[in-house]
Parts: sequence; structure tokens; C-alpha cells
Amino acid sequence: MDKPLRSIHIEPPLLNSANPWCSTLEQLQELYDCPHIGAVTTRTSLLEGFPNDEKIHQFAFFNSSTHEAGPANPAGQEKVDASGSLNTLGYSPLPLKKYLGFIKTISDGLPEPTSSSNRVKPFIISVTGAVEEVVECYKQIFELQHHVRMALAMEVNLSCPNIPGKPPPAYSSDSLLGYLVALKREIGRQVEPVTAGRHTHVGTMHVPIGIKTPPYTYHDQYQSLINALLESAKAEPAYLPCPISFITATNTLGSSLLLRPIAEPTMTSPEPHEYFHHVLNSTNGTGIGGLAGAPLHPIALGNVYTIKGMLFQHDELNHIYIIGVGGVEDAEGYKRMRAVGATAVGIGTALGRKGIQAFADITKGLLAS
Repeated sequence: MDKPLRSIHIEPPLLNSANPWCSTLEQLQELYDCPHIGAVTTRTSLLEGFPNDEKIHQFAFFNSSTHEAGPANPAGQEKVDASGSLNTLGYSPLPLKKYLGFIKTISDGLPEPTSSSNRVKPFIISVTGAVEEVVECYKQIFELQHHVRMALAMEVNLSCPNIPGKPPPAYSSDSLLGYLVALKREIGRQVEPVTAGRHTHVGTMHVPIGIKTPPYTYHDQYQSLINALLESAKAEPAYLPCPISFITATNTLGSSLLLRPIAEPTMTSPEPHEYFHHVLNSTNGTGIGGLAGAPLHPIALGNVYTIKGMLFQHDELNHIYIIGVGGVEDAEGYKRMRAVGATAVGIGTALGRKGIQAFADITKGLLAS
């Protein structure tokens, strides 16, 4: 196989990440209509939807310096200086078929193209589940591709830190490889090899696949990712390369906690739990969740830089591009993420705080610089 599997084109190279603010048709339509982004990502969904409970699945914004936090699950956008966020959320309560229906509705509402130069921005459909469930997601997305005008891609979220008893598969080389091998096998069933002389390439349409990784903090975690990608390149069918076209780095950082003071400590109540309370609820009652926004930015930059460098060391993997996500809220953050190797930049917390104005602000900052 001489050529990698095709990927999606994101221009301008700015988009939303999979997050709570891309959950509904109205939110997705507003994002799709935004001229400042080159693709739209859906919130991560399961085949059957996630049993969401707002009493325990929550998010909040907080000030990164003072740690002062706003309310859980704010109804509107935060207006305070709160560049960080914490969440104990799982996945979307809406099943995958709902998102496929939303995309079909948006596609049907597109104006007729007036020239061959008209470009329709792609959708990245974020999914998760067990291996066989993710393969079924791929089948359904592939089928939808025949009925919509925009290009589709599938992002497999293997990195949520908030699901009790289910550690993120992307921390384990063996777990990750199981997904990659199964998806490569499914791609092989969907496409046909075409041979021209000594060269073989994929001759029919397929849906590009990406993976969303957790924050890696030491070398062996990065190496596990690379090992799984390399092994998948060797798996059957042999005429296909590594099935991954892009990596979204990074998801939220788990094991994070926000506390709110409820009274001043006294000599008779010196224990911390007597005058602090966790800001969020959670499934296990601890309020511990995933950190995002400005506090995540340095580790996100480090992840993009390291993964990009390691991919580039292997011919089988240097076609994989990175969508950099984590704490970008202005033009300078965007430029930093691009500088460390991100082909496109995703926005999450800033979208939740500012709405789609976040993308306009970044574009304005880039034009002014």
C-alpha cells in the first residue's frame, strides 16, 4: 500500500471539540453556519445514548488563579473571568442515530451549489463504546455518507476520565489495538483495493477515522499509543495502512477537584471537609472530574508536540495529523497549538463560555497579528 487512507480537509483549521455545547441540532446548526470554523464535531455519543443525570453529571467554569467557581451546569454562558472548566459528565444522552439525523437535516438545508468551487465543511462524528459497538457506529456513519453532501469522519473517543470502572482504553496499547484492528477489518469490508502496476490503493469511498486521546504524562504512555498504531499497520487486510487518519489531542485531565468554602475554619472545626465542599457532584460522590480550559493548555501543547514528533519517526504513521485541543481561547493560544504541530485547532471551554463568538475572536486576533 503506497498511499495512506484519505482524511478530511479542515479550512480554516479551526473547529469545536466534542463537548456539551455541541449536543443539539440547534447548537450544531449554529456551529455549521459559523464562517470562522472549517469543520463541526458532534458531542460524543453511544449507539443507545448515555444515561445522563444532571444531578451527578455536571460542569462548571472557574477562575484559574483564584479557583473561584461558578454554579454547576450554568444555564447561560459565564460572564466572569473563568478560563478553566471542570466536568463530571459522561457522554451525550442522545443516541448516535439522533446525531446522524441532525447531520442529514443540516445537509438537506444546504443551498444548491452555484459552482464547482463551493465547499461544504465536513462533520466529525464523535462516538464511543465497546469494540463491536464502535464498529457498528462506523457502519452507520458510512451508510449516511451516501446520503449527505458534506464529508464525514468518525472520531473514536477512548479517553473520557469520568466513567467509573472503565478506564480510558487509549491508556492501554492492547485495548487500543483491539479497536484499531477491528476498524481496519471493517474498512477492508467497505472498500475495494485497486491495483495499477505494482501499486495498490483504495479505490472506493470510506469514512476517515480518528481517535481522541487522554493527556499522557510520561513516555511509556506515548509509546503505547505509537506501538498500537504500528501494530495496526501490520494487521489484515495487508493492503490497507494504519486505519487512523487523525488524532485529537487531548481530552480532559481526570482526577481533578474544585472546592468551594462554606464557612471559615475555627479552632473547634479544623478539618478541611468541615469548611469546604466540592463544587460538582459526580457518579461516585467525590466531585472529581476532568480538567479543561486554560489550566490544561501546557499539557495539551506537550501532548501535541510529543505525539507529532513520534509519529514523524515512522513512515507508516507520518500521514496522521493532529487536531490540537486544550485551553485555546485566543489567537495566541491558537498560534501556540499550531506551532507544536497541530494541523487544526479545537475549542471547548471557550465555546462554553463565549458561544461561537469565541471563533470570531480568534479569527479577529489572527488577522490583527
